[in-house]
Amino acid sequence: MLFGLDGVEIGLIIVFLTLFAGIMTGFPVAFAIAGAGVISFAIIAALDSAGLLIHQSIDTSSAEYAALLAEGVIRDSISVFRYPDLPTVEVPLFPGGWEMAMERNISFIVNRMNERVIAGQSIETLLAVLMFVMMGIVLERSKIAEDLLTTMARVFGPLPGGLAVSIVIVGAFLAASTGIVGATVVTMGLLALPTMLRNNYSPELATGVIAASGTLGQIIPPSIVIVLLGTLVGDLYATGQETRAQLAGCSDALTYLGKPAVLSVGTLFQAALLPGLFLALLYGLYAFGFALLRPSSAPPVQVDGTISGEPVTRNEALTWYLAAPVVLVLAIVIGGSTGLVGAQNITVSDYAEQSEQPALRTNVSPTCQAAMIELHGQELWDESVALRASNAAAGDTGAVVQLTEEERAVALEQAIANAPPIGSGVIAVFGLLALVLILARGSSPSATPVPLIVGGIGVVLALLADVLFVGPGTSSGNEFLILAIPFALTLYGCREAMIRLSRNELLRVVFPPLVLIVAVLGSILGGITNPTPAAALGAAGAIMLAAYRKLKDENGKSKIVIWSSFALVIMILFGVNFDLRITRAEVPFQDWVAYVITQIAYHFAFFGLLYSCWVLFRSNILSPVVRETAKVTSMVFTILIGSQLLNLVLISFGGEHHIQQFLRSFDNELVVFFVVMAILFILGFVLDFLEIIYIVIPIVGPVIYGGTLDPAWVTIMIAINLQTSFLTPPFGFALFYLRGVAPKTVTTGHIYRGVLPFVGIQVLCLVLLYFFPGIVTILPDLLN
Repeated sequence: MLFGLDGVEIGLIIVFLTLFAGIMTGFPVAFAIAGAGVISFAIIAALDSAGLLIHQSIDTSSAEYAALLAEGVIRDSISVFRYPDLPTVEVPLFPGGWEMAMERNISFIVNRMNERVIAGQSIETLLAVLMFVMMGIVLERSKIAEDLLTTMARVFGPLPGGLAVSIVIVGAFLAASTGIVGATVVTMGLLALPTMLRNNYSPELATGVIAASGTLGQIIPPSIVIVLLGTLVGDLYATGQETRAQLAGCSDALTYLGKPAVLSVGTLFQAALLPGLFLALLYGLYAFGFALLRPSSAPPVQVDGTISGEPVTRNEALTWYLAAPVVLVLAIVIGGSTGLVGAQNITVSDYAEQSEQPALRTNVSPTCQAAMIELHGQELWDESVALRASNAAAGDTGAVVQLTEEERAVALEQAIANAPPIGSGVIAVFGLLALVLILARGSSPSATPVPLIVGGIGVVLALLADVLFVGPGTSSGNEFLILAIPFALTLYGCREAMIRLSRNELLRVVFPPLVLIVAVLGSILGGITNPTPAAALGAAGAIMLAAYRKLKDENGKSKIVIWSSFALVIMILFGVNFDLRITRAEVPFQDWVAYVITQIAYHFAFFGLLYSCWVLFRSNILSPVVRETAKVTSMVFTILIGSQLLNLVLISFGGEHHIQQFLRSFDNELVVFFVVMAILFILGFVLDFLEIIYIVIPIVGPVIYGGTLDPAWVTIMIAINLQTSFLTPPFGFALFYLRGVAPKTVTTGHIYRGVLPFVGIQVLCLVLLYFFPGIVTILPDLLN
């Protein structure tokens, strides 16, 4: 063995050093990764051909190996790490020669490009990256960050550390609307850093809070990191659980787990929301605590200008801006958890199983049975065995049978009886309108409340009408007529509410992007659609919002954009509440009317989108946006292709299998997880998050996703860990972005010292999420 190391270990060192050297040359990372794969393969092949790289493989013909198999040890769990005393034999790294390995790599890279880049199952999800990037760049070019920074500085500036706190709030807001780290850091660095330094803020605090807040877009949805991780970890979780099931002696993961091993990007978005906001809260608390301990380094600042609108007392602000909205949201959440609110879906299939089926499959091997009892408990196993025996005695074979008309009628009655009294569509629409009324009351507390009360009465009447007169069997047309009067009353109140809100500068700045965020995230978190259509909605909404902002600046006619936005809302509402499939054998009249209205709304919304694009194009905004979007997405996909090549090189000489065997040699899966997290944290000092996602995660993923840890929790922990790669010196991208726009008085040392506390906060956040995993899992558990 060369240097006393196994040939596979030397190969891994060669790959890492080649990759590091390629990145350090300054060559584009996307091409450096692919080049490192080709060069490292050539070096390893040359050393292997010269007989210098020898792999110590377990002698499968030895008596000791046969004894382990006889004891019931699974073949795949036997490795030199777990059983170091087993006899070994010396074999070359490429048993069939490097020529065969290269030929296999070439064929595999073509297949992988087809599966993961061109026409695979994940390509639809990857399209969301393009549209989220466009959404972020458009909003960044629409000067939304400037308005938010100015407004928030006026609100929080007079508080100790107020400018730093306002940076965190704007960073969280931009994270949920743009998610582009570079643009956010540069924008806040240009606008906020000079102001903070002029007002005697510590350079370390100023640079640290700007860099850290700019990276919140990596964890707060819609996060590109979450989308990219989601395209990988879904397959890794399924693969890891299949391996786990086979090691337990079961045929597949569905048998062993009793449920499919599925993890979607939507679930990850749900899991990431609270941790992202929690991390922003920790940033804000640090900034406020820093100001209290060192008041001279973060003094209160009175920013020029005032917030337009009626003065509001503290009690009025707490009542209408905090207490009332929280009560409204809690009421909706409690209603959903208690079955009062939900989808009134009464669709009954023509086919059903003969009787209730057991939760677990019981026709398994004794080894699998013991493993399943250990996982699920003896009680659930006994219940499944008893139910299967009862079904067998009754002649139930578990087959799916067609229901008779009587059986279908009974099932329909049962579905109607179990349906929640308030539909989710009604509560979503009128809940949002109620929030508008509440905020309007807070913005103008001295104005007459009569119009807002009328709107509130409309909301209450709508809910009562839904409970008393609208049922699961009510047609869409009748439901529309029943709710028409309450809806008209609510719109009357909301019309006055929007007028009052437009007079308040804070709400005028925050409300439009907030609506876009709610529309995009709400459609994903609520399970209405998957991230790709939601990203398309976000990109279109961002273009229309930017066009509206541009027309307002030019004193142009913006009504087309406003009415197009309303047309988009009408199209969505009619699409949700009516069956628009006109190819059915019988189409009710109200569905025909809804179809015509939806078509008109669709074409008008599309015209408004084209008009918005033309406004941005003639203003020289759209062309740079398209170019920048193409650059970012091309970089992501090129890195994806290059990482596949590097990954295949690792597989060809057994490097990936060697690492996985090492990780599986630990008896405690938490130890494995901590080892992986430590490795990712260290790699974050020298590698970007994209390289880590596409090179490291596919290697360690089958192991860390092959245990009992919640896959959503694991993914969010990894995402927060990867976020540190933007802040860790010397290669943190956020540090480079900020260094490029910082004044000359701010040194690189200031930036490095400034980000270190925030790196510590991210580590603290990981520790807290470890001890309180419910912060991650509570939303997926409630919404799924």
